[in-house]
Amino acid sequence: MNGTLVRTENIGKSFLSVPVLQNINIEIGRGEILGVIGENGAGKSTLMKILSGIYLPSSGNVFFEGLKVDIRKPSDAKRIGISIIPQEFNLIKDLSVYDNIFLGSERVQKSRLLDKRLMKARTTELLKALGVTIPPEARIENLSAAQKQMVEICKALAFDSRLLIMDEPTTVLTKYEIDVLFRLMRRLRDQGMTIVYISHKLKEVKAICDRVIILRDGLLIDDKPIAEITPEQMAERMVGRALNQIFPPRNRPEERIMLEVKNLSVPGLLYNIGFQVRQGEILGFAGLVGAGRTEIAETLIGIRKAATGEITLEGRRIEIHNTKDTVRQGLSYLSEDRQGSGVITGFTVVQNTTLVSLPRYSGVAFGIIAKKNEKEAAGKYQKMFNIRTPSLDTRLEYLSGGNQQKVSLAKSIDTLPRILIADEPTRGIDVLAKTEIYQLIHSLAAQGIACLFISSELEEIIGMCHRVIVMKDGAITGILEGEQINEAEIMFYATGIRETRNYDGHAF
Repeated sequence: MNGTLVRTENIGKSFLSVPVLQNINIEIGRGEILGVIGENGAGKSTLMKILSGIYLPSSGNVFFEGLKVDIRKPSDAKRIGISIIPQEFNLIKDLSVYDNIFLGSERVQKSRLLDKRLMKARTTELLKALGVTIPPEARIENLSAAQKQMVEICKALAFDSRLLIMDEPTTVLTKYEIDVLFRLMRRLRDQGMTIVYISHKLKEVKAICDRVIILRDGLLIDDKPIAEITPEQMAERMVGRALNQIFPPRNRPEERIMLEVKNLSVPGLLYNIGFQVRQGEILGFAGLVGAGRTEIAETLIGIRKAATGEITLEGRRIEIHNTKDTVRQGLSYLSEDRQGSGVITGFTVVQNTTLVSLPRYSGVAFGIIAKKNEKEAAGKYQKMFNIRTPSLDTRLEYLSGGNQQKVSLAKSIDTLPRILIADEPTRGIDVLAKTEIYQLIHSLAAQGIACLFISSELEEIIGMCHRVIVMKDGAITGILEGEQINEAEIMFYATGIRETRNYDGHAF
């Protein structure tokens, strides 16, 4: 580390008179990877948004290379060399990948026409560095969440940043993509770039960071070299107490088949998908980016149209054409794209909680909504999930990403589903909240709800699931159970080293 690049002096920030940061004094050195950790609502993202010009501080100052700087908007931060990869996607879905990467900083020819060839070539180069094959001309709306995350990373890398802030960049990436990203981060650090890495994945923080700072309730709790602290100690410092077992004991599923899928195909995306899930079972879906896990979920709930396939729910064949059919048939979906399709940030906690289940709260007279019942339901979930919010009438834009995710999960289960499809349910969630959500999903399974559990984190796939379906290139390559459910075996099938195709939904 060669001196200090950024220093904060007594930084404070309040929303609606509620303090979320108090007297934060930190130093970020040149050429280091600094980890920033804390529970949801601890103030991590708020601090980084102040450094990147998205928020103005309520008090305090920021110094860049020893000089006091006034960062009032993102363009101010970009001008002095600060870029941020946001926790939530900030992409325009109707534009191409290269249009998004160079938006506002387009390359032009001497004729003043856009130099599209140069921008496409640079986009291809950036994506190649991340080990990703995405056509530069591809539209954002057609990309998976993991691919969108890679585009966000490319946006930040496309310019000569001196400080790169990464806010939860690996939440939808698999181990393979994370390894590629970490190699790139180390190379950038060795070239002199400073990186701030915000994450709830404490083992990753230990693996990639040189130093870590810990926030709790808007206060700076600790600042340590990474060699002097373990992931377990990080977790305890974050929550202020020792943590018990993360994954609860598995219940034993019933033999009754709740959901059976046969020969499900979507042209270019899914090929002859077949599987069964039993009552009370947590069935995991694993695979690399583009494997087709989310596409299965979206087809089951009617977002994508299948060319072939048969879906049977509790022995009865069903047809699902839209989200109303999904709710009526007893299926519920927790989307991996929280702000894209999970919640509406301009709505309150109450409004988001009952967004899909609103008919349950409508009175018989003229469809009037029973506001009291609505608020009671939201209050129940607030306590159950420990949702940190000034009130139930607070709009979600004022909540941390992790608390938004908890509200999204509350919305998903307020429809009283028989089948819960949970796509990256712990994305952006701190270690304590993850434990709470794991316990909740297990309690739902114990009540007889069948769960399709999609995750890029192999640790939680292994710790949560009774069986695991592994996918590659839109097809099922393996169904694992018992001692087969381990990281090595999953990766063998995910990468195609082993492959046993399945077409009828039964065991191999």
